Amino acid sequence: MIQELCPEGVEFKELGEVLQYEQPTNYIVTSTKYDNCFQTPVLTAGQTFILGYTNEVNGIYHANKNKAVIIFDDFTTSFHWVDFNFKVKSSAMKLISPRENVGINFRFVYYAMKCIIYSPQDHARQWISVYSKFQIPIPPLHIQEEIVKTLDLFTELEAELEAELEARKTQYTYYRDELLRFEGKDVEWKTLGEVGEIKRGVAFTKKQAKTGSYPVVANAPIPICFHNEANRSGECIVIARSGANAGLVSYWNEEIFLTDAFSIHPNNIVLKAKFVYFYLKNLQNEMHLMKNGGGVPHVRASDFEVYKIPIPSIQQQERIIKILDQFDGLVNDISIGLPAEIQARRKQYEYYRNKLLTFKKVSNG
Repeated sequence: MIQELCPEGVEFKELGEVLQYEQPTNYIVTSTKYDNCFQTPVLTAGQTFILGYTNEVNGIYHANKNKAVIIFDDFTTSFHWVDFNFKVKSSAMKLISPRENVGINFRFVYYAMKCIIYSPQDHARQWISVYSKFQIPIPPLHIQEEIVKTLDLFTELEAELEAELEARKTQYTYYRDELLRFEGKDVEWKTLGEVGEIKRGVAFTKKQAKTGSYPVVANAPIPICFHNEANRSGECIVIARSGANAGLVSYWNEEIFLTDAFSIHPNNIVLKAKFVYFYLKNLQNEMHLMKNGGGVPHVRASDFEVYKIPIPSIQQQERIIKILDQFDGLVNDISIGLPAEIQARRKQYEYYRNKLLTFKKVSNG
């Protein structure tokens, strides 16, 4: 291991000793009329990162491969490496760069910051008061460079997989839209009430939860708790009834306890449940727009009973289900396909990053 080259340990320094910051005031975008046809990205240091693109030409921060910068969210401590020109959304960040003549590889410091475990407990600016005081190891420069080469390779491999995943998602969207487009085709249309049964969930509060193994399903695609009995079994499509997720479509093929939602049970002789799920899920925005009510929004089971759906042949439905299942697993299932591979590479990267950046602190005694 690289650390064996430094058996006596290495010096540790505070981030503030090797890094300097700049306020982003001069680079804040003035208009939020973003458009993907514009050239300059508008960044946030949070998870979203690129908010959009602007056509503003003044107040641009100039960065490149040889002069990168770290944008640091001063409240959450989230940060990103940036090596391209940009503007920023707000002043709630710091622009971090290396101090001159400190003998560091800036990219090494970035990776070292990734190993810092810290969660702010108050809504206060963090860089000056807390974060800049965290210490990182400073091995000899040639060792820093070797570590950066190794970790950059992991990063590039993950980026390639993510690019492939995005391409597959685009491909999946194209085929899904094509397979589920029936307007103008010679196919029968019927309401969901004609070809299936719609059942309302049972009133339930978490206080009534009992120890059990049956997922309690309401207005989200994940269980809210578990129950010792089920009121649905087999395949069904669940529609969240109220709240922010009203209209959300999910598919279940197990015993569940359904509460603040309703379920659709197609007649399996003429209509496959998984086909109904894919068809409605492809129109998810339209399902959300079926919300009513001025207070807590909700969708009505009666509206879905009269909702028309195409009825292709069972053979065609099964073909569509098979194709979309394969694509869905490839691009969405975290246990298989590209998401699983990306997750495995990410864990591998984090393991080696932590190993490579663990050094003994030099003794001053």
